[in-house]
Order: sequence, then structure tokens, then C-alpha cells
Amino acid sequence: MNKKKIINTLETIATYLELKGENPFKISAFRKAAAALENDPRSIEEIEDVTKIKGIGKGTAAVIHDLLETGESSDLTSLKEEVPAGLPLLLKIPGLGGKKIAKLYQELGVDSADSLKAACESGKVGELAGFGKKTVEKLLKELETFGQRSERHPIWQLEENVKEINAVLEAIEEIERFSVAGSFRRVAETSKDIDFIIASAQPLVVKDKLLAALSYTEIVAAGDTKISVILAGDDAANADFRIVTDAEYPTALHHFTGSKEHNVRMRQIAKERDEKISEYGVEQPDGSVLTFETEKAFFNHFDLPFIPPTLRAGHTEFERHADIPHLVTLADIRSDLHMHTTWSDGAHTVREMGEALIERGYDYAVITDHSHYLKVANGLTPERLEQQKEEIYAFNHAHPEFHLLRGTEMDILPDGSLDFSDDVMSSLDFVIASIHSSFSQPQEQIMERLHTALKNPHVDMIAHPTGRVIHQRDGYNPDMAQLIAWAKEYGKILELNANPYRLDLCVEHLEMAAKAGVPVAINTDAHAIEQLRYMDIGTKYAQKAWLYKDMIVNTWSFEKFMDFLNNK
Repeated sequence: MNKKKIINTLETIATYLELKGENPFKISAFRKAAAALENDPRSIEEIEDVTKIKGIGKGTAAVIHDLLETGESSDLTSLKEEVPAGLPLLLKIPGLGGKKIAKLYQELGVDSADSLKAACESGKVGELAGFGKKTVEKLLKELETFGQRSERHPIWQLEENVKEINAVLEAIEEIERFSVAGSFRRVAETSKDIDFIIASAQPLVVKDKLLAALSYTEIVAAGDTKISVILAGDDAANADFRIVTDAEYPTALHHFTGSKEHNVRMRQIAKERDEKISEYGVEQPDGSVLTFETEKAFFNHFDLPFIPPTLRAGHTEFERHADIPHLVTLADIRSDLHMHTTWSDGAHTVREMGEALIERGYDYAVITDHSHYLKVANGLTPERLEQQKEEIYAFNHAHPEFHLLRGTEMDILPDGSLDFSDDVMSSLDFVIASIHSSFSQPQEQIMERLHTALKNPHVDMIAHPTGRVIHQRDGYNPDMAQLIAWAKEYGKILELNANPYRLDLCVEHLEMAAKAGVPVAINTDAHAIEQLRYMDIGTKYAQKAWLYKDMIVNTWSFEKFMDFLNNK
């Protein structure tokens, strides 16, 4: 249980209280407690008595203690039982907050999307104070598609699903080996469903144990070797499982990883040798079926190196397979240059993040908490940045084999100015500049803001350069050709933000940056230790753009990195 989870729980309780129509002071108490905890730079383990923090009273402290002792909140559990299940879902409708939903529920009995639609169509909603004709029209438009299952699901949603399913499969001892397959394994930004290939000599036992342990809402199919379920959760994806023998596993995994175009090309190569590829193996001219120990051995049989799933598009991987050994991999990563701690909106302290980075085998990293413009993220003032310095220096003194650098993720403000002065920036080891506000400005204004940052000699990198969130928002539409040209001109780094919500720069923009010779850093933007795992997705995504190891800043040695910063 980390601090971020406790803060989220307090905020969720406040939301449920609001939906229930509770006393505003009670609602406020939980929001104040969440903010107080957010603003305290200590991790939850370092806080001996939460009631000594201004803004946390006995009631909210009891919830915190409950979470620390049991991992759950009995208050939140009770609220979820009291509040109709359809009400929290209505919060996803633009323009509807907790207060408005509570009013709809209390005065009109609205407790679901269907009952809201009926109340809108009957004219009852339009008669309520605070709801006019235009509001009703907007609600009805949103309700046209509300609640429909998405045809495709974003990688950030599926990444959590895959993580949970992996844990289930790892616990089933009858499984010899397994892997996610399909477009998720190819690190597609969206996927229709999730596919898993499982090797086992006891498929029926595996099926029973799998269905007993999985969290799902519906079983679509449950044959002896093929299982399909709709996972639990809002707008959940289908998960399909195929159980094969261990001998069939490599070719089945290859087959169900795809892409379709890649598989067609492989079958053509096999046909030229009078062989036939299927999910069961490679059929020989005499009718026998050849199987393999690994996917690598399968590719080697056709005089090809192992082709990473990320590259299996059906064309370039066959033309450029000699380049594959030069592509960046997770094993090449020596640092992470963008992360947050409890000093801003992170879940763990400087020390905890530093120790986690050392555990990952890194040589150096940068702490880059938000600057003070981003008040919602508890951004640091120059004074707090100075205070944080002592913590970073103390960590380095205790860990001389590792280099933890001082940095910031500094906002580029709506008026085009930078959130810190040159004096403050010059005192730091590494300065990230990024846009978090006024996305709707004209492109010319957005580019002026970015240009201000890029031409500043103290700025080292532009983070998540388009501001997109996959499947949710497009970002602020910069002129990427110009942005990359400026980065090249001023000797700046552009980021591939590896958070699966972002993956920004996208593949097309990464290819443009590589062609221009602009260095790229793959960073997790981690707000908690567990998010450092995003580096795996980031490096695989970079492979899709055929990025070589030496193009990636955080594969460099500490000495090379510092030379770059000092001589850019």
C-alpha cells in the first residue's frame, strides 16, 4: 500500500459521498485529507502519526489506518453497497459531476444511463435547476454511444489485464510455459482482444484452474483447449486462451502473434522450400511435422534471425533483418531520466525511487518532480527544489556506485514563458520542459511555446512532445517536422514517454527524429516504483521505429551522458 493508493481511495470516498448527497463538510474533509497527504513529501512508511498532518482528522485517519492494516477501506466498501452501481459510471459523461448526479438521483430517481436518457427525453431533466435545454441536448448526444463496448482497447488498459493474467498463469503448476500473443505482444497501441498461448500436458486441469482464478463477467467459450472470456471491469476486453503441447508452443505462439501480413510472408518462404507452416509446426515434403524448442529455432530453420514481435509487420523485417542486433532492447537501458516522487505527485520518496532504480541495474537516473505552476500535482517552488537537493545528495552519499541527478519537469506556461528562471535551471543537472495546459491554443502559439523552451540553453529535453493520451485525446498538435528541426538545431533530446497512456513520441515521429539525428530518451515518467516497469514497453515500442541502441540517450554511459549535457 503506497501513498498514492491511499490518496486515490480518499478521493474516491469523497466522490461516493457526493453521489450519495452527503454533508458537504464531510465530503470536503476527505478531499482535504487527500490533498494534505499529497503535499507531505514523506512516504507513508515515514509518517508515524497521520493525525499530526494538518488537514487529516480522526475520521480520515481511521480510513488510512484501515488501508494500511487490511489493504482495503471498509468505509469505501460500505459506500459502494449503498450507492447504486450505475451512478459512478455516469461520472464518465462530460458535464456531469458528483453534485449534479446526486441531484438527478435524489429528485428524479436517475440511477443508470438508461434512466437518465428516459428522464432527458421526458423533459424532466430540463426542468431541474442547473439543467437547461442545451445541457439536455449534450447529455442525449453523449448517451447515444455511452456504455457500448469498444471495438478496440488501448494498450494502457490491456497492460493491466495482461499483468493480472500473467500472475494467474504463473500460479498454475501444470503450465509449462506461456506468453501473451496477438497485437498486444507486437505492442500495438490498441487491440481487439488479448490472446494467450499456454503449453501444458494437462489442458483440462489448466482450464478448470484458469476459470476458477480469472476475474470475468462471461464465459464465451470453454472447450478442452480453447477458452474465451469477457474480463471483469468497465468496457473490458475479451481474453482468449489456447492450450497446446510444449512441442507445438513455439509455432503456435508465432502463429497467434501475427501479424497476418508477417505470417503470409513466412508461409511464402516455407512454400519456396516445399514446406508448410501451421500453428502445429512445419510440415515437411514427406508429410512429417517438424517442431522447435523456441521461436528463435523456428526462424533459424528458415535462415532468419529471431524477429522480435514488434517488427512483425510483413515487409521491413525481411529486408532489414541484419539490423535487428543493433536495435535497442531493455537490457541496453542504463538510466531513466523522467520520474516523480512524493515531493510532487509521486507515491514514493527519493530514497525509495533511487533504491528501486539500483535494483533494476541502472547506473544513473534523474529525479524530475513537477514545477510549481502545476499546483494540482503539488509542483515544487524554487525553495522546495533547494530543500529536495539535500535528500538527493544524501542518497548519493549513501550509494556512491550510483548517480542520482537533480532535475525538474518544468512547465512551459500558456503565455510562452518558462516556469523557472535561468538561475534556477542552471542550478540543476537536467531540465525537462513540457506542456500540460492550454492544449487548444492555435498551432502557431503552441510552437512559440515549444520554441521558447528549445532555444533556452538550460533546457535539455522536451517531454511527451505532443501531449497525446492514447484512445482519449489527440494532444496539442505541434508541427512535428519543425519541432524536430529545432531539437536538432539546439542540440536537445526528445522523449519517448514509455507510459502506455502516452507512448509519445509515436512511431512515425520517432522515425522522423531518427532520420534527423535527434537523440531520443526512453523514459517511464514513473509516479510510483511499479511504473518503472514501463521501460519494457518503451523499448519494444522504439523497436517498431527501428531505433538503434546508440540513438537512445539512456543507453549511454554516465560519462557520455554528462559530456552531452555539458557540450550541447
